[in-house]
Amino acid sequence: MKIVTISREFGSGGRELGKRLADELGFDYYDREIITAIAQAQGMDERYVEKALEGGAWQNVPLTYGRSFALGPVLQSTQTGLLVEQRLVIESIAKAGRDCVIVGRDADILLAAQNPFTIFVCADMDAKVRRCMERAGEGEALSRKAVEQNIKRIDKARARSREMISDSKWGQGGSYHMTVNTSSWDIRELTGAVAGFVTRWFSRAR
Repeated sequence: MKIVTISREFGSGGRELGKRLADELGFDYYDREIITAIAQAQGMDERYVEKALEGGAWQNVPLTYGRSFALGPVLQSTQTGLLVEQRLVIESIAKAGRDCVIVGRDADILLAAQNPFTIFVCADMDAKVRRCMERAGEGEALSRKAVEQNIKRIDKARARSREMISDSKWGQGGSYHMTVNTSSWDIRELTGAVAGFVTRWFSRAR
């Protein structure tokens, strides 16, 4: 079984890279499917689950709880339950034994025992803002300032989430097998190079 995990800065194109990489390698792909599974298991609305897990719900939680899900009364029980359910869903994906690409959700940490190939996708702020604005919904008027603030808020939440369960730093090069800066790249052109490296890595790792 080969697992590729992708952590990414918001707006960096990590989700697109993950999907194209899965297609290129012939791997299963998991992203929003994880949110859907969590929502179904908890009987909740998907939008609520996504907001709770990635919208910064954990930003104000002190990091003094042994980096575990046993956070007692500090987090609301619902939020704690979502984190536990997320872990169960991701572990069940690994237990299925199929080659896959998993985007986000701290999968690289949760599945460390499976020795996944870990990728961090980043980009400079101009590139991230441009990508977000290009993909904004029709009629959605976004200012550059608002987009930047949203990028920073979500990335801060992602970093915080990782710090709660790991000693490794979110976005720090030494925490991943590969860091990809998409600032001046077309994701479609970049995918082939990343896929080639991933293939070589798995062939050497066995």
